[in-house]
Amino acid sequence: MLASQAAQAQQAIWGLGRAKDGDSLMVGETEVRLFGVDAPEFDQTCTRAGQSWACGAVAADQLMQLVTGKDVQCTSMGKDEHQRVLGRCTVNGVDVNQTMVARGYAVAYRRYSSDYAATEDSAKTAKLGVWAGTFEQPEKFRHTGGVAAEAPRRTSRAKTKSLSSDWEGRAQANCSIKGNRNRKGQWIYHLPGMPYYDQTRPEEIFCSEAEAQAAGYRRAFVR
Repeated sequence: MLASQAAQAQQAIWGLGRAKDGDSLMVGETEVRLFGVDAPEFDQTCTRAGQSWACGAVAADQLMQLVTGKDVQCTSMGKDEHQRVLGRCTVNGVDVNQTMVARGYAVAYRRYSSDYAATEDSAKTAKLGVWAGTFEQPEKFRHTGGVAAEAPRRTSRAKTKSLSSDWEGRAQANCSIKGNRNRKGQWIYHLPGMPYYDQTRPEEIFCSEAEAQAAGYRRAFVR
């Protein structure tokens, strides 16, 4: 039985890749969480040179560049609590897990593995990615819900609500811009074709960017 479990854990997965965020992806029809690394959450921000930047969105974009539309091979290391495959993944022989840490867009998840600790140390010394400034460890960010929400800027919100209150009807009328409020209180809109458009649950639907902006939303970061 132990031999069978070990063989299952080392199962290889192949398929076209599609990034979901900075440390998870789809490989064909299988969702894979990169083993031994932890990337900023998609809505997480970091600080660099005194300025806030969308490190979570940038990390997701980095993984997208590495895997999306490419042949990805992952070795299963088991499953996480969400039943996602934990994988060591490569694209054309390039270690995806290690590359994300080496570029500074993920940290070594030392609680589960020390495999990428030396790589993290090098990225930190070189001040790459998140190490160029300050940031909250992704695990802590998840557990605390992140920093306090931004102060509301939408003084005319009650007036603009009518723009898209019937969002289901608007979706049927080919209005396809999705408005979503994240857990930090940020109001963000996503255009078709953007990363995470398909995964975004719309709270409002808009017919134009101008309409979304008038309602107090900003465009999702794509870098």
